[in-house]
Amino acid sequence: MRILVSWLRELVTLPVGSGSPDSPVTIAALADTLTMRGFEVGAVEPWPAGPANPAGQPGNSEPPDAVLDLEITTNRPDCLSVLGIAREVGTIYGTDLRMPALWPDDDDQRDPIAVTIEDADLCPRYVGALVDVEVGPSPRWLAARLEAADVRPINNVVDVTNYVMLELGHPLHAFDLDRLAGPEIRVRRARAGETIRTLDGAQRRLEPEMLVIADAERAQAVAGVMGGADSEVSGTTRTIVLEAAYFNPISVRRTGKRIGLSTDASYRFERGADVEAPVRAIARARQLLATIGAGQPRGPAVDRYPTPPAPIVVRLRHHRIGHLLGLTIDAAFVAPTLTRLGFDPQLEPATDPPVWRVTVPTFRVDVSREEDLIEEVARHHGYDRLPTTFPALTQPAPPPGPWRARDHLVRQLLTGCGFSEAITYGFIERAPALAIHPDAQDIVALRNPLSEKGAVLRPSLLPGLVDSLIHNRRRERQDIRLFEVGSQFRHGDGETPALALVMTGDAVARHWSGPERKTDLFDLTGVIARLCEGFGGVATFEPDTAGHLVPGRTASVRLRVADQTTVLGTVGQLDPGFAHTRGLTGSDAVYVAELDLRPLTTDRFDHLQATPVPRYPSITRDLSVEIDDALPAVRVRDTIRAAAGPALVSINEIDRYQGPGIAAGAVSLSMRLTFRAPDRTLTDTEVQAATDDVVRALARAHRAKLR
Repeated sequence: MRILVSWLRELVTLPVGSGSPDSPVTIAALADTLTMRGFEVGAVEPWPAGPANPAGQPGNSEPPDAVLDLEITTNRPDCLSVLGIAREVGTIYGTDLRMPALWPDDDDQRDPIAVTIEDADLCPRYVGALVDVEVGPSPRWLAARLEAADVRPINNVVDVTNYVMLELGHPLHAFDLDRLAGPEIRVRRARAGETIRTLDGAQRRLEPEMLVIADAERAQAVAGVMGGADSEVSGTTRTIVLEAAYFNPISVRRTGKRIGLSTDASYRFERGADVEAPVRAIARARQLLATIGAGQPRGPAVDRYPTPPAPIVVRLRHHRIGHLLGLTIDAAFVAPTLTRLGFDPQLEPATDPPVWRVTVPTFRVDVSREEDLIEEVARHHGYDRLPTTFPALTQPAPPPGPWRARDHLVRQLLTGCGFSEAITYGFIERAPALAIHPDAQDIVALRNPLSEKGAVLRPSLLPGLVDSLIHNRRRERQDIRLFEVGSQFRHGDGETPALALVMTGDAVARHWSGPERKTDLFDLTGVIARLCEGFGGVATFEPDTAGHLVPGRTASVRLRVADQTTVLGTVGQLDPGFAHTRGLTGSDAVYVAELDLRPLTTDRFDHLQATPVPRYPSITRDLSVEIDDALPAVRVRDTIRAAAGPALVSINEIDRYQGPGIAAGAVSLSMRLTFRAPDRTLTDTEVQAATDDVVRALARAHRAKLR
């Protein structure tokens, strides 16, 4: 919001500054003060003094003029105007507010134009008025003020509507009466298939949930967003219909997003306008048109206000102010401050400490409870004057949830494996969500997404993590290992904690001393095995399929703790088609995994406990068996562990051979079995017996032949 200081001075008096008894508060001091009251002044732009001041206003005797570029928070639409900021300035310095001149009410009871509101939910109030005009250029002072606010002057009629919007904060629109189908305005929803050509020249298709301003035949404006070109004010316009209304903020926002259009008017309406402002805005516009010789009002304004809302009254307790702020503020400061801000505080009788019943003005759409009023008192008392205090503890803090320790240990293990943590958004596009989780019934869609890129709650962490990988790739990072701990959302399961991993590029850093090797599936399964081992379990992998993973390079992950086995998730190579759709380039394979964190508990975590060096020697046996080449390795290892007994400490595959001497569809697999007892030295007889048991079990379970 850009505000000209000379314009601001018309509506509020700035007090005498400390530098000289004849000079007002400096512009720099004013900017600092507004910033401390919650309206950050991002820039102060010098502006030539004089052109923007209308006749009869101070000119060259004033200090140099300037434009304040303010950052107005979304909860303060009342300050998207010169009047709103002037009200704040008057409260800061204790000076009175001067309201702009308004056109007086007309005693004529005849309506010069028919106004009908067909949907009072979307338009609770509509005000229309006629003005006979002579269209031409605006006076220099008015055009200069618009230019200072980054608004392009067009003609005196349109410029007045923009001027009033900037001054009072309420948007206006002007229709050419001769281009309407009679002196009639209807506020209704759009008809199915109805279209309108807006002022920007675009032809836009309307939908039945959109509100329009129409004449007797067709839509002439998209309510709260933009007017139509068919009734645009031009050089031949002789009479205009001035419009000022209150439109439902949600309706304006939805309509603007649907038709892809955002304007100064919609920016204000969708944040919440003042339902009492339309009459005042119309009167101000008619007064300005008459003042600059651009028009003469005809008849009274037509005000349609079928159901005025009841005023909001909030009870404010003085002791509550001190309780929340940690500082007792003088009761004599509270009521005058609220009064200058536009509130109406009435002291309740016989209350000590004082209690006020505060009527909230309609332009303060952000105030509805006692804490909101206390915030107003705190702002103008000065946040910088509040002491630093800590709330009193009345009971011990609750212990942290067990998931905190679990997530911390997951992060500790994975960073130890060379991974970096990523944090992505909980909202994603629908297409990648369905690619990972095809059951559309489980997808949690947002009713009013801010954009299509955040249309659903993520049923999987992988789309966001893959996007993070792509982000790194585009910044010349080739070897990437990322993980994310977060929530995923599905209708069937609700919110569940999950872990996603992604890795690509070289498995080890390139160096002249050794050959290069790309990351493969076994690198990722090794990381998962270490993760499960850290939580006191053993990871096993079974062949599986998933729509977003490459067939034959996909496995389900199972966690075995004691005698219980739980499915954790899936691991595999990401389908290149899915990766390409997300924007990934390059030929390196990408490996991903997604695991459910609920089965992981910290009660069995190894806590990096030291293991003593074995006191007794180990004995190894090498086995070579001919076995079906389609048999998963995990099943072979499970069979060996079950048959070998507790003395078996490790299984290592040392060779794999297919070729002459081996039957078709078979493979020669060589394994080294290591045996050790914790309390004695094993004998050859014991080890051989265990080895024989392994050979028989492999033959019985998998028809393996000893070579």
